[in-house]
Amino acid sequence: MSENTEDLLQGPLHEWHVGRGAKMAEFGGWLMPLQYDGGGVVAEHTAVRTAVGLFDVSHLGKAAIRGEGALDFANRCLSNDLGRIAPGSAQYTLALTETGTVTDDLIAYLRSETELFLIPNAANTAAVVAALEAAREAEGSGVEIENLHRDFAVFAVQGPLANAVMEAVGLPQPADYMSFVDATVSLGGSEIALTVCRTGYTGELGYEVVPTWADSATVWEALAAAVEETGGRAAGLGARDTLRTEMGYALHGHELSTDITPVEAGVGWAVGWKKEAFWGKEALTAQKAAGAPRKSVGLLATGRGVPRADVAVLDAEGNEVGRTTSGTFSPTLGNGVALALVDPAVQLGQDLALDIRGRRLGVTVVKPPFVQVNVKG
Repeated sequence: MSENTEDLLQGPLHEWHVGRGAKMAEFGGWLMPLQYDGGGVVAEHTAVRTAVGLFDVSHLGKAAIRGEGALDFANRCLSNDLGRIAPGSAQYTLALTETGTVTDDLIAYLRSETELFLIPNAANTAAVVAALEAAREAEGSGVEIENLHRDFAVFAVQGPLANAVMEAVGLPQPADYMSFVDATVSLGGSEIALTVCRTGYTGELGYEVVPTWADSATVWEALAAAVEETGGRAAGLGARDTLRTEMGYALHGHELSTDITPVEAGVGWAVGWKKEAFWGKEALTAQKAAGAPRKSVGLLATGRGVPRADVAVLDAEGNEVGRTTSGTFSPTLGNGVALALVDPAVQLGQDLALDIRGRRLGVTVVKPPFVQVNVKG
């Protein structure tokens, strides 16, 4: 957490979080809730796995690409193939550097051939927008690119009882995973326009609700009340991290970065390899053909201890064969888990060890996810 919180941006619900006893922490330059009084990370994590949780992730970026040729322009920039989806669908994709590493991973909402809405990570929004603007200038394209970071909030309703919450508030429930709807709903005596997408970062059935910044408090209050009535609770970003790690989901700054390619990170499925163009295609295609020097794996602790990020992964002879990118205690398993970038020769089922401040923690190489849940609801 930053020592000087005055320099951090605040979301639209800052006072609500503080009033509920939230422990606030820095996330991508924003002061956001890490956990709340009354249970902490484990209780909030468990609520999502067994009932429902509500996350404020309004620190996430928002941007738009609009105008004639917007779809084709975005498809020449971002890694995944937007031609695979239809309007009303969202797609996980990557903004790559020319060397094939990852500037950011983001969700692209395709509204039409002339309008896309993007949700990048908080700290990378400006970089993604700048890269799009540079590409527009280089092409001489007439598309409009707008940074909307503080125009919209983002709330995530996640867990097996997510549908009950959405029904109680009167929000739509898109039928298909990664589909979204734009809707107007009556809340607090007002007609509120918002977007609901069947996405999330926990592995559970869930939705991400995107209202305007101005309407965010009204929407959040309705969702929070419904979540509590359904037996769930508000959850901070600490639980969001343990939940995503259990699923083996990549997080920028850990499994993805400007030093790591999607091939190394195991997210090559988010690359439209047959497309004529995307940022970093030449370098990434060459790495894929030659074989990446590292690969991402899951590590399940076999001893007592909690794995951490950026510690050495050792083989039976004590040689370093990689480094962890994320590590945590899994509340669902009651065990330590980690993600790591390791030598390609490392095999599933192999016994390794982590060097945690000079102490060896035994781990076994596994294929994520670490827990089995109904990812698509």
